[in-house]
Amino acid sequence: MNITEKILSKKVGREVNPGEIIEVNVDLAMSHDGTSPPAIKTFEKIADKVWDPEKIAIVFDHVIPANTIGSAEFQKVARDFIKKQNITHHYTHGEGICHQVIPEMGLIEPGKLIVGADSHTCTYGAFGAFSTGMGSTDMAMVYATGQTWLMVPEAMKIEVEGKLPQGITSKDLILNIIGKIGIGGGTYKTAEFCGETINGLDVDSRMTMCNMAIEMGAKNGIMEPNEDTLSYVMKKTGKTKNQLNILKSDKDSIYEKEYLFDVNDLEAQIACPNDVDNVKGLSKVEGTSIDQCFIGSCTNGRFSDLLAAAKVLKGQKVSDDVRLIIIPASKKVYQEAMNKGLIQIFMDAGAIICNPGCGPCLGGHMGVLSENEVCISSTNRNFKGRMGDSESEVYLGNPSVVAASAIKGFIENPENIF
Repeated sequence: MNITEKILSKKVGREVNPGEIIEVNVDLAMSHDGTSPPAIKTFEKIADKVWDPEKIAIVFDHVIPANTIGSAEFQKVARDFIKKQNITHHYTHGEGICHQVIPEMGLIEPGKLIVGADSHTCTYGAFGAFSTGMGSTDMAMVYATGQTWLMVPEAMKIEVEGKLPQGITSKDLILNIIGKIGIGGGTYKTAEFCGETINGLDVDSRMTMCNMAIEMGAKNGIMEPNEDTLSYVMKKTGKTKNQLNILKSDKDSIYEKEYLFDVNDLEAQIACPNDVDNVKGLSKVEGTSIDQCFIGSCTNGRFSDLLAAAKVLKGQKVSDDVRLIIIPASKKVYQEAMNKGLIQIFMDAGAIICNPGCGPCLGGHMGVLSENEVCISSTNRNFKGRMGDSESEVYLGNPSVVAASAIKGFIENPENIF
Protein backbone atom coordinates (compact mmCIF):
# COMPACT_ATOMS: atom_id res chain seq x y z
CA MET A 1 0.00 0.00 0.00
CA ASN A 2 0.97 3.62 -0.43
CA ILE A 3 1.26 6.01 2.52
CA THR A 4 -2.28 7.39 2.16
CA GLU A 5 -3.82 3.89 2.05
CA LYS A 6 -1.81 2.93 5.14
CA ILE A 7 -3.07 5.93 7.11
CA LEU A 8 -6.69 5.27 6.12
CA SER A 9 -6.35 1.53 6.83
CA LYS A 10 -5.15 2.26 10.35
CA LYS A 11 -8.11 4.53 10.89
CA VAL A 12 -10.61 1.92 9.70
CA GLY A 13 -8.86 -1.02 11.35
CA ARG A 14 -8.50 -3.05 8.17
CA GLU A 15 -6.97 -2.82 4.72
CA VAL A 16 -8.79 -0.40 2.43
CA ASN A 17 -8.88 -0.19 -1.36
CA PRO A 18 -9.14 2.74 -3.80
CA GLY A 19 -12.75 3.62 -4.63
CA GLU A 20 -14.09 2.26 -1.35
CA ILE A 21 -16.33 4.51 0.77
CA ILE A 22 -15.20 4.53 4.40
CA GLU A 23 -16.02 6.23 7.69
CA VAL A 24 -13.02 7.46 9.65
CA ASN A 25 -12.26 9.02 13.02
CA VAL A 26 -10.68 12.46 12.76
CA ASP A 27 -7.57 13.48 14.72
CA LEU A 28 -7.97 17.22 14.16
CA ALA A 29 -10.71 19.41 12.68
CA MET A 30 -9.81 22.95 11.62
CA SER A 31 -11.94 25.89 10.49
CA HIS A 32 -11.34 29.62 10.13
CA ASP A 33 -13.30 32.85 10.48
CA GLY A 34 -14.90 32.40 7.07
CA THR A 35 -16.00 28.78 7.41
CA SER A 36 -16.58 28.39 11.17
CA PRO A 37 -19.89 30.32 11.40
CA PRO A 38 -21.73 28.27 8.72
CA ALA A 39 -20.42 25.08 10.34
CA ILE A 40 -21.52 26.31 13.77
CA LYS A 41 -25.03 27.18 12.56
CA THR A 42 -25.47 23.68 11.15
CA PHE A 43 -23.86 22.03 14.20
CA GLU A 44 -26.31 23.76 16.53
CA LYS A 45 -29.20 22.10 14.70
CA ILE A 46 -27.87 18.60 15.32
CA ALA A 47 -25.92 18.63 18.60
CA ASP A 48 -25.29 20.50 21.84
CA LYS A 49 -21.72 19.46 22.58
CA VAL A 50 -18.74 18.96 20.29
CA TRP A 51 -17.23 15.50 20.26
CA ASP A 52 -13.86 16.65 21.64
CA PRO A 53 -12.97 20.31 22.33
CA GLU A 54 -9.26 19.43 22.29
CA LYS A 55 -9.39 18.18 18.70
CA ILE A 56 -10.90 21.29 17.12
CA ALA A 57 -8.84 24.29 16.05
CA ILE A 58 -10.31 27.63 14.99
CA VAL A 59 -8.13 30.32 13.41
CA PHE A 60 -9.06 33.84 12.35
CA ASP A 61 -7.05 34.64 9.24
CA HIS A 62 -9.22 35.45 6.23
CA VAL A 63 -10.39 38.87 7.41
CA ILE A 64 -8.42 39.91 10.47
CA PRO A 65 -9.01 42.54 11.76
CA ALA A 66 -12.65 42.54 10.64
CA ASN A 67 -13.22 44.99 7.78
CA THR A 68 -17.02 45.00 7.62
CA ILE A 69 -19.94 44.60 10.02
CA GLY A 70 -20.63 41.24 8.37
CA SER A 71 -17.14 39.87 9.01
CA ALA A 72 -17.29 41.20 12.60
CA GLU A 73 -20.57 39.35 13.15
CA PHE A 74 -19.06 36.16 11.69
CA GLN A 75 -16.16 36.40 14.11
CA LYS A 76 -18.48 37.00 17.06
CA VAL A 77 -20.36 33.79 16.23
CA ALA A 78 -17.08 31.88 16.27
CA ARG A 79 -15.84 33.51 19.49
CA ASP A 80 -19.09 32.68 21.28
CA PHE A 81 -18.83 29.07 20.07
CA ILE A 82 -15.22 28.81 21.29
CA LYS A 83 -16.26 29.94 24.78
CA LYS A 84 -19.41 27.85 24.96
CA GLN A 85 -17.71 24.66 23.77
CA ASN A 86 -14.39 25.28 25.59
CA ILE A 87 -12.41 24.85 22.38
CA THR A 88 -8.79 24.36 23.36
CA HIS A 89 -6.98 25.48 20.22
CA HIS A 90 -8.22 28.91 19.20
CA TYR A 91 -6.12 31.54 17.47
CA THR A 92 -8.30 34.60 17.02
CA HIS A 93 -5.95 37.52 17.67
CA GLY A 94 -4.03 37.67 14.42
CA GLU A 95 -1.66 34.76 15.08
CA GLY A 96 -1.53 34.17 11.34
CA ILE A 97 -2.81 31.98 8.52
CA CYS A 98 -4.31 28.68 9.64
CA HIS A 99 -2.04 26.52 7.50
CA GLN A 100 1.05 28.15 9.02
CA VAL A 101 -0.23 28.44 12.59
CA ILE A 102 -1.51 24.87 12.98
CA PRO A 103 1.92 23.26 12.35
CA GLU A 104 3.67 25.96 14.40
CA MET A 105 1.49 25.09 17.38
CA GLY A 106 2.48 21.42 17.21
CA LEU A 107 -0.92 20.13 16.09
CA ILE A 108 0.35 18.20 13.06
CA GLU A 109 2.06 14.80 13.16
CA PRO A 110 2.84 12.06 10.63
CA GLY A 111 0.09 9.48 10.26
CA LYS A 112 -2.67 11.77 11.54
CA LEU A 113 -5.99 12.28 9.74
CA ILE A 114 -6.82 15.97 9.56
CA VAL A 115 -9.78 17.73 7.96
CA GLY A 116 -10.23 21.44 7.50
CA ALA A 117 -12.97 23.71 6.23
CA ASP A 118 -10.55 25.20 3.73
CA SER A 119 -9.37 23.72 0.45
CA HIS A 120 -5.67 24.26 1.22
CA THR A 121 -5.81 21.98 4.26
CA CYS A 122 -3.85 19.58 2.05
CA THR A 123 -0.78 21.59 3.17
CA TYR A 124 -0.30 19.29 6.16
CA GLY A 125 0.52 16.36 3.90
CA ALA A 126 4.03 17.83 3.97
CA PHE A 127 4.35 16.21 7.40
CA GLY A 128 3.25 12.74 6.30
CA ALA A 129 -0.36 13.24 7.42
CA PHE A 130 -3.55 12.58 5.47
CA SER A 131 -5.07 16.03 5.28
CA THR A 132 -7.94 17.27 3.16
CA GLY A 133 -10.45 20.09 2.87
CA MET A 134 -14.21 19.92 3.17
CA GLY A 135 -17.29 22.14 3.23
CA SER A 136 -18.83 23.74 6.31
CA THR A 137 -21.79 21.32 6.45
CA ASP A 138 -19.44 18.33 6.53
CA MET A 139 -17.40 20.12 9.19
CA ALA A 140 -20.54 20.48 11.34
CA MET A 141 -20.89 16.69 11.37
CA VAL A 142 -17.24 16.35 12.37
CA TYR A 143 -17.78 18.83 15.22
CA ALA A 144 -20.66 16.67 16.41
CA THR A 145 -19.33 13.15 15.90
CA GLY A 146 -15.57 13.28 15.32
CA GLN A 147 -16.13 11.26 12.17
CA THR A 148 -16.44 11.82 8.47
CA TRP A 149 -16.78 9.75 5.33
CA LEU A 150 -14.60 9.73 2.27
CA MET A 151 -13.75 7.64 -0.72
CA VAL A 152 -10.31 6.09 -0.67
CA PRO A 153 -8.53 7.97 -3.46
CA GLU A 154 -6.54 6.50 -6.30
CA ALA A 155 -2.95 7.68 -6.11
CA MET A 156 -0.65 9.49 -8.50
CA LYS A 157 3.07 9.00 -7.95
CA ILE A 158 4.89 12.23 -8.76
CA GLU A 159 8.60 11.50 -8.67
CA VAL A 160 11.08 14.35 -8.92
CA GLU A 161 14.76 13.89 -9.64
CA GLY A 162 17.68 16.29 -9.96
CA LYS A 163 18.91 19.39 -8.13
CA LEU A 164 16.96 22.62 -8.26
CA PRO A 165 19.09 25.28 -10.00
CA GLN A 166 20.16 28.38 -8.08
CA GLY A 167 17.17 30.64 -7.43
CA ILE A 168 14.61 28.00 -8.43
CA THR A 169 12.22 26.98 -5.68
CA SER A 170 9.57 24.43 -4.83
CA LYS A 171 7.00 27.00 -6.00
CA ASP A 172 8.48 26.76 -9.48
CA LEU A 173 8.46 22.98 -9.21
CA ILE A 174 4.81 22.69 -8.20
CA LEU A 175 3.74 25.20 -10.87
CA ASN A 176 5.62 23.13 -13.44
CA ILE A 177 3.89 19.96 -12.22
CA ILE A 178 0.45 21.58 -12.28
CA GLY A 179 1.15 22.93 -15.75
CA LYS A 180 1.84 19.39 -16.98
CA ILE A 181 -0.91 17.53 -15.10
CA GLY A 182 -3.59 20.23 -15.44
CA ILE A 183 -6.08 21.75 -13.00
CA GLY A 184 -8.36 18.73 -13.31
CA GLY A 185 -5.69 16.08 -13.86
CA GLY A 186 -5.61 14.99 -10.25
CA THR A 187 -9.28 15.29 -9.32
CA TYR A 188 -9.98 13.32 -6.13
CA LYS A 189 -6.56 11.65 -6.33
CA THR A 190 -3.73 11.41 -3.87
CA ALA A 191 -0.78 13.41 -5.15
CA GLU A 192 2.19 11.60 -3.62
CA PHE A 193 5.44 13.49 -4.11
CA CYS A 194 8.66 11.50 -3.90
CA GLY A 195 12.18 11.21 -5.31
CA GLU A 196 15.59 12.61 -4.46
CA THR A 197 14.53 16.23 -5.02
CA ILE A 198 11.56 15.93 -2.65
CA ASN A 199 13.69 14.16 -0.04
CA GLY A 200 16.06 17.12 -0.05
CA LEU A 201 13.44 19.83 0.44
CA ASP A 202 13.14 21.72 3.72
CA VAL A 203 9.86 22.01 5.63
CA ASP A 204 8.83 25.35 4.10
CA SER A 205 9.37 24.06 0.57
CA ARG A 206 7.45 20.86 1.23
CA MET A 207 4.51 22.82 2.64
CA THR A 208 4.42 24.96 -0.51
CA MET A 209 4.11 21.90 -2.71
CA CYS A 210 1.44 20.08 -0.72
CA ASN A 211 -0.46 23.35 -0.32
CA MET A 212 -0.96 23.55 -4.08
CA ALA A 213 -1.94 19.90 -4.62
CA ILE A 214 -5.56 21.08 -4.63
CA GLU A 215 -4.78 23.26 -7.66
CA MET A 216 -4.69 20.09 -9.77
CA GLY A 217 -7.85 18.83 -8.08
CA ALA A 218 -6.15 16.40 -5.69
CA LYS A 219 -7.95 15.07 -2.63
CA ASN A 220 -4.70 15.29 -0.72
CA GLY A 221 -1.04 15.94 -1.28
CA ILE A 222 1.43 13.92 0.76
CA MET A 223 5.12 13.20 1.25
CA GLU A 224 7.00 10.75 3.40
CA PRO A 225 8.54 12.90 6.17
CA ASN A 226 12.28 13.43 5.81
CA GLU A 227 14.66 14.10 8.71
CA ASP A 228 14.19 17.86 8.49
CA THR A 229 10.43 17.39 8.78
CA LEU A 230 10.70 14.98 11.69
CA SER A 231 13.03 17.37 13.55
CA TYR A 232 10.46 20.13 13.06
CA VAL A 233 7.60 17.97 14.34
CA MET A 234 9.57 16.72 17.35
CA LYS A 235 10.49 20.30 18.28
CA LYS A 236 6.90 21.54 17.99
CA THR A 237 5.19 18.57 19.67
CA GLY A 238 7.81 17.63 22.25
CA LYS A 239 7.59 14.02 21.12
CA THR A 240 10.42 11.64 20.29
CA LYS A 241 10.78 9.91 16.94
CA ASN A 242 9.58 6.65 18.47
CA GLN A 243 6.36 8.33 19.58
CA LEU A 244 5.45 9.40 16.04
CA ASN A 245 3.43 7.27 13.64
CA ILE A 246 5.79 7.44 10.66
CA LEU A 247 4.45 5.62 7.62
CA LYS A 248 6.02 5.06 4.21
CA SER A 249 4.76 3.67 0.93
CA ASP A 250 5.70 0.10 0.09
CA LYS A 251 8.20 -0.25 -2.74
CA ASP A 252 5.64 -2.26 -4.72
CA SER A 253 2.78 0.21 -4.19
CA ILE A 254 0.36 0.41 -7.10
CA TYR A 255 -0.46 3.83 -8.54
CA GLU A 256 -3.10 4.82 -11.04
CA LYS A 257 -0.59 7.11 -12.76
CA GLU A 258 3.12 7.76 -12.42
CA TYR A 259 4.95 10.93 -13.43
CA LEU A 260 8.67 11.66 -13.53
CA PHE A 261 10.03 15.22 -13.45
CA ASP A 262 13.66 16.29 -13.84
CA VAL A 263 14.48 19.70 -12.36
CA ASN A 264 18.12 20.10 -13.37
CA ASP A 265 17.28 22.61 -16.11
CA LEU A 266 14.08 24.07 -14.66
CA GLU A 267 13.67 27.83 -15.02
CA ALA A 268 11.44 30.00 -12.86
CA GLN A 269 7.78 29.29 -13.64
CA ILE A 270 4.88 31.73 -13.95
CA ALA A 271 1.18 30.82 -13.88
CA CYS A 272 -0.50 33.24 -16.24
CA PRO A 273 -4.13 34.47 -16.13
CA ASN A 274 -6.62 33.00 -15.48
CA ASP A 275 -5.74 29.40 -14.57
CA VAL A 276 -3.06 27.90 -12.38
CA ASP A 277 -2.14 25.41 -15.10
CA ASN A 278 -1.51 28.17 -17.66
CA VAL A 279 2.17 27.92 -16.83
CA LYS A 280 5.05 29.39 -18.81
CA GLY A 281 8.75 29.82 -18.22
CA LEU A 282 9.70 33.21 -16.80
CA SER A 283 11.56 34.08 -20.00
CA LYS A 284 8.26 33.92 -21.91
CA VAL A 285 6.55 36.60 -19.79
CA GLU A 286 9.39 38.92 -18.78
CA GLY A 287 8.51 42.55 -19.42
CA THR A 288 4.79 42.19 -18.70
CA SER A 289 3.64 45.45 -17.08
CA ILE A 290 2.22 45.19 -13.53
CA ASP A 291 0.46 47.42 -11.00
CA GLN A 292 0.79 45.40 -7.80
CA CYS A 293 3.05 42.77 -6.26
CA PHE A 294 2.14 40.58 -3.30
CA ILE A 295 4.40 38.37 -1.21
CA GLY A 296 2.59 36.27 1.40
CA SER A 297 -0.23 33.71 1.79
CA CYS A 298 -0.34 30.11 3.04
CA THR A 299 1.77 29.19 0.01
CA ASN A 300 4.73 31.54 0.24
CA GLY A 301 4.52 33.77 3.30
CA ARG A 302 6.99 31.85 5.45
CA PHE A 303 10.33 33.14 6.71
CA SER A 304 12.35 31.54 3.93
CA ASP A 305 10.09 33.28 1.41
CA LEU A 306 10.56 36.67 3.07
CA LEU A 307 14.30 36.08 3.25
CA ALA A 308 14.47 35.33 -0.48
CA ALA A 309 12.54 38.53 -1.21
CA ALA A 310 14.73 40.58 1.14
CA LYS A 311 17.89 39.46 -0.67
CA VAL A 312 16.46 40.94 -3.87
CA LEU A 313 15.03 44.10 -2.29
CA LYS A 314 18.01 45.05 -0.11
CA GLY A 315 19.29 48.45 -1.20
CA GLN A 316 16.62 48.71 -3.91
CA LYS A 317 13.45 50.77 -4.31
CA VAL A 318 10.00 49.68 -5.39
CA SER A 319 8.99 51.26 -8.70
CA ASP A 320 6.79 54.36 -8.41
CA ASP A 321 4.30 52.63 -10.69
CA VAL A 322 3.88 49.57 -8.46
CA ARG A 323 2.48 48.72 -5.02
CA LEU A 324 4.37 46.01 -3.14
CA ILE A 325 2.43 44.35 -0.31
CA ILE A 326 4.20 41.95 2.05
CA ILE A 327 2.32 39.91 4.66
CA PRO A 328 4.11 37.38 6.91
CA ALA A 329 2.18 34.12 7.25
CA SER A 330 2.20 34.25 11.07
CA LYS A 331 3.23 36.32 14.06
CA LYS A 332 6.17 33.99 14.59
CA VAL A 333 7.31 34.58 11.02
CA TYR A 334 6.80 38.33 11.45
CA GLN A 335 8.84 38.34 14.67
CA GLU A 336 11.70 36.43 13.10
CA ALA A 337 11.66 38.75 10.09
CA MET A 338 11.89 41.71 12.49
CA ASN A 339 14.69 40.16 14.49
CA LYS A 340 16.71 39.38 11.35
CA GLY A 341 16.25 42.87 9.87
CA LEU A 342 14.01 41.88 6.98
CA ILE A 343 11.17 44.23 7.90
CA GLN A 344 13.56 47.18 7.82
CA ILE A 345 14.73 46.14 4.35
CA PHE A 346 11.12 45.99 3.16
CA MET A 347 10.29 49.39 4.66
CA ASP A 348 13.40 51.00 3.18
CA ALA A 349 12.45 49.60 -0.23
CA GLY A 350 8.98 51.15 0.00
CA ALA A 351 6.87 48.05 0.62
CA ILE A 352 3.56 48.03 2.49
CA ILE A 353 3.79 45.55 5.37
CA CYS A 354 0.52 44.25 6.84
CA ASN A 355 -0.45 42.11 9.81
CA PRO A 356 -0.38 38.30 9.41
CA GLY A 357 -3.36 36.94 7.50
CA CYS A 358 -4.57 36.01 4.04
CA GLY A 359 -4.76 39.58 2.73
CA PRO A 360 -5.01 40.14 -1.05
CA CYS A 361 -5.18 36.41 -1.82
CA LEU A 362 -8.94 36.58 -1.22
CA GLY A 363 -9.66 39.78 -3.11
CA GLY A 364 -11.83 41.26 -0.40
CA HIS A 365 -9.44 42.41 2.29
CA MET A 366 -6.42 44.62 1.54
CA GLY A 367 -4.78 44.91 -1.85
CA VAL A 368 -7.93 44.70 -3.98
CA LEU A 369 -7.30 45.18 -7.71
CA SER A 370 -9.36 47.54 -9.83
CA GLU A 371 -10.43 47.04 -13.44
CA ASN A 372 -7.59 46.11 -15.82
CA GLU A 373 -4.94 46.13 -13.08
CA VAL A 374 -2.30 43.41 -13.08
CA CYS A 375 -0.65 41.74 -10.07
CA ILE A 376 2.17 39.25 -9.74
CA SER A 377 1.75 37.28 -6.55
CA SER A 378 3.32 34.46 -4.53
CA THR A 379 -0.14 33.06 -3.79
CA ASN A 380 -1.78 29.87 -5.05
CA ARG A 381 -4.68 30.98 -7.26
CA ASN A 382 -5.13 33.37 -10.17
CA PHE A 383 -8.76 32.72 -11.10
CA LYS A 384 -10.71 35.49 -12.78
CA GLY A 385 -11.67 38.03 -10.13
CA ARG A 386 -9.71 36.23 -7.39
CA MET A 387 -7.95 39.41 -6.23
CA GLY A 388 -10.58 41.99 -7.09
CA ASP A 389 -12.27 43.23 -10.25
CA SER A 390 -13.23 40.53 -12.74
CA GLU A 391 -11.25 42.38 -15.40
CA SER A 392 -8.05 42.37 -13.34
CA GLU A 393 -5.31 39.76 -13.87
CA VAL A 394 -3.04 37.80 -11.57
CA TYR A 395 0.27 36.08 -12.37
CA LEU A 396 1.80 33.63 -9.90
CA GLY A 397 5.51 33.28 -9.23
CA ASN A 398 8.08 32.67 -6.52
CA PRO A 399 8.85 35.44 -3.97
CA SER A 400 12.17 36.42 -5.59
CA VAL A 401 10.49 36.98 -8.95
CA VAL A 402 7.74 39.02 -7.27
CA ALA A 403 10.35 41.16 -5.50
CA ALA A 404 12.35 41.74 -8.68
CA SER A 405 9.18 42.67 -10.52
CA ALA A 406 8.30 45.22 -7.86
CA ILE A 407 11.61 46.98 -8.42
CA LYS A 408 11.30 47.11 -12.19
CA GLY A 409 7.57 47.68 -12.61
CA PHE A 410 7.23 44.67 -14.88
CA ILE A 411 7.73 40.92 -14.53
CA GLU A 412 11.46 40.48 -14.13
CA ASN A 413 14.08 37.80 -13.53
CA PRO A 414 15.82 38.35 -10.18
CA GLU A 415 19.16 37.60 -11.85
CA ASN A 416 18.81 40.95 -13.66
CA ILE A 417 18.66 42.86 -10.36
CA PHE A 418 22.09 41.92 -9.05
